Amino acid sequence: MRLSAVIACYKDVEAIPIAHQRLSEVFRSLDVDYEIIFVNDGSPDDSAAVLSDIAARDNHVVVIEHSRNFGSQNAFISGMQLATGDATVLLDGDLQDPPELIPALYTKWREGYEVVYGRRSKRETTPLLGFCYKAFYRVFRALSSVPMPLDAGEFSLMDRRVVAELLAIPETDQFLRGLRSWIGFKQTGIDYTRPKRLFGTSNQSLLRNVWWARKAIFSFTFAPLEFLGYAGAALTAVSLVAIVYQIIDMLRRPEVPHGVSSIIALIVFFGGINLGAIAIVGQYLIKVVEETKKRPKFIRRMVQCGGTRFESAGAIATFLHERRLKADAPSD
Repeated sequence: MRLSAVIACYKDVEAIPIAHQRLSEVFRSLDVDYEIIFVNDGSPDDSAAVLSDIAARDNHVVVIEHSRNFGSQNAFISGMQLATGDATVLLDGDLQDPPELIPALYTKWREGYEVVYGRRSKRETTPLLGFCYKAFYRVFRALSSVPMPLDAGEFSLMDRRVVAELLAIPETDQFLRGLRSWIGFKQTGIDYTRPKRLFGTSNQSLLRNVWWARKAIFSFTFAPLEFLGYAGAALTAVSLVAIVYQIIDMLRRPEVPHGVSSIIALIVFFGGINLGAIAIVGQYLIKVVEETKKRPKFIRRMVQCGGTRFESAGAIATFLHERRLKADAPSD
């Protein structure tokens, strides 16, 4: 049995050695063959040097360096393409996804579940952020066109077949936790407490979290567009009632000036509604444009396996081809 771990790293230089040590101990305790794939997603710190040293000392480690920061979703995809395990675990490099939970995920996988995700039952964060996270997942689940697990991020263990299906999806702008639910298969969750970062500060600001929420909603539901239709019908009905009221009021009190303030308020109100509608349609149009560009999801600057470095495009392509052949080989 062989397990792969894919770790997306960005500004995690202090956590990387600890992550490597803890993951190695966990895999050795499971008595399985394993590989640890670190993806340095254009981190501006010394992550590249630290990862290179770890790979040179440990043949279980593969390091991928991207040419710039392409985002955590693409970092996971990049690592999954090189994974050769019978199952693959996705983790963030800041150690907020505890490696010690992997045995529980592994046990559920051995029971027959093809996707086992970590479910954040508690978070070591501020009450306001905790409430916002909880609210987002429930709103997302209510709006989504497919059932979405609550409080589940990318931290998960996925069977080789599930990984292959995810990699086969041609979308450019991917939201992995949503796609993981969309593809189906037999899934379950394991509760855990998501700790604070051990080092540094989180890269997820309030605006970044809003961006994530918007990405999720516009990727898996057309509810905003449907809402526009209902809002248009409701506002039309309200405007008709207002017109009737104005006519009656003019007949009852002809000496009083009518309509100026109402017209101003209506212009501002409907102007705001129109701008909001254009923004919603624009979000879907942006996704269409991104998908039609067909740009690569990421660019690898270097791949290191053990003490061997592959830096040219041809060498990286050959290495990737060999890894795919190994991944596609039947398991013993």
